Amino acid sequence: MNQYSVNELKLVYRILHKNLSNHIELMDAEFLSDLQSLLQQRATQDGVDVGDHGAWDSWLGNESTSCQIRNEKRSRLN
Repeated sequence: MNQYSVNELKLVYRILHKNLSNHIELMDAEFLSDLQSLLQQRATQDGVDVGDHGAWDSWLGNESTSCQIRNEKRSRLN
């Protein structure tokens, strides 16, 4: 995956993550796990605290949302 630009990897991750509820099998996909790990490593190198969901979202290019709002909108995946 290192041959692709970080912006392209972020785009693919955002699209996959956004569609988890429609494609639950993505939760167990090694590709998604590997992609997330790689992006978290890159974010950490950029000084981002990946444990801070707002900072992680911002770095990915998503709108930063507080954990309280995020949890209110969360649905249960089966």
